[in-house]
Amino acid sequence: MKQLVRPAVSLFVLMSVVTGLAYPVLVTGAARVAFPDQAAGSLVEVDGKVVGSTLIGQSFSDPRHFWGRPSATATAPYNGGASGGSNLGPSNPALVDAVRDRVAALKAADPGNDKPVPVDLVTASGSGLDPHVSVAAAEYQAARVARLRGLPLGAVRAAIDRHTEGRLFGLLGEPRVNVLALNLELDRPAARTVATMAAVPSDGATAPASP
Repeated sequence: MKQLVRPAVSLFVLMSVVTGLAYPVLVTGAARVAFPDQAAGSLVEVDGKVVGSTLIGQSFSDPRHFWGRPSATATAPYNGGASGGSNLGPSNPALVDAVRDRVAALKAADPGNDKPVPVDLVTASGSGLDPHVSVAAAEYQAARVARLRGLPLGAVRAAIDRHTEGRLFGLLGEPRVNVLALNLELDRPAARTVATMAAVPSDGATAPASP
């Protein structure tokens, strides 16, 4: 009996050390060296304070900000510990009501916008954590953000372009805009100065404000 138990226990201890300690430490250490930002969670810092991650969306309700894709995670939106979608079918009344309410909120924030509402602004993703919206969804909100911030529309669209990420390997997925990064740029005090300078023609005349 002892001849059977000792090898079994020894193997158990050895494999626990190798797979439960040595391997995770090795992989984590290699990741920290090769991909330090990604290994740390792709965190975003402003003035030394962590304000979010480029991988997880955030709730923005101020109409001066770009709004992200809705999240259906419990118990709060964009809850990384409860990633998932609503799992509601297209004919489910609860989904229909939720979409109707989201469209109404977008219209209330920008009454003069008669463009079709992009679907990703009114439906949650499967993960509930999407940090991006489509380029169309960002463009839909550009005039509202520009007007409420007192910025030229062209400057806001240029900011969208700067934060648009292309297809993976040039083939997979669609171009998308990181909402947190875009809002952080517009929130910086320098954003207004740069935008104002961009709106002044080279002859010194003041350009008309964008709608």
